[in-house]
Amino acid sequence: MKYARFRDPAGAVRRGEYENGTVHFGTESYDLESDEIDVLPPTEPSKIVCIGRNYADHAAELDSEVPDRPLLFLKPPNALAAHGDTVTLPAGKERIDHEAELGVVIGEQCRHVAEADAMDVVEGFTCVDDLSNRDDQRQEQNWVRGKAFDGAAPIGPVLATPDEVPADASVQTRVNGELKQDGSREQLIFPIPELIAEITTYLTLEPGDVIATGTPEGVGPLSDGDTVEIEVDGVGTLEHSVRIP
Repeated sequence: MKYARFRDPAGAVRRGEYENGTVHFGTESYDLESDEIDVLPPTEPSKIVCIGRNYADHAAELDSEVPDRPLLFLKPPNALAAHGDTVTLPAGKERIDHEAELGVVIGEQCRHVAEADAMDVVEGFTCVDDLSNRDDQRQEQNWVRGKAFDGAAPIGPVLATPDEVPADASVQTRVNGELKQDGSREQLIFPIPELIAEITTYLTLEPGDVIATGTPEGVGPLSDGDTVEIEVDGVGTLEHSVRIP
């Protein structure tokens, strides 16, 4: 099953079942791509926990070592953007990259979760674009300027329950229709249960929190006016554009 969050014509925020391009809430049905509703991120996380260099080929393209434990960093709620949004990127930067990622949406408050029980706390999956300001990322250790700017985490368009997303789900990026990234969930160095166990060793995950599981090789810079599509097999396609002032 898939779910979408949206603002209906009366301005109320709703969550409806999504099927074949249509969102159903009560007796009403809406086309997800119509101007009748505003599509919202499918979850309201208190935080987005991101995983760095979780694909070996991506680590290689950055000329970096594969970490011996998950490399964690955070994106705050101000980084959220939705399907169909135009994200205004920081001005005056030489390189801001797209990064397609499978997002894990947490369904319950949890701490110290064992790997064997990790999937029990997962509500579903979504698409994430981990927009990355490389100029500042290279100059700081905590990556606030590089990763946490407004709109730096487009998420959506829907939340898909775990049964919808295959173990070998593809994770792709297209920029202006051209394929840039093409990886798979099964290429993750640290799989989802291990990530949940590691993260909850240190911090509490809340319902709606998102884990962005890492990006495959092929990251690249964006230009003013580009359209980005992040597609995860079993979820769908998150689309957004970018503006550089």
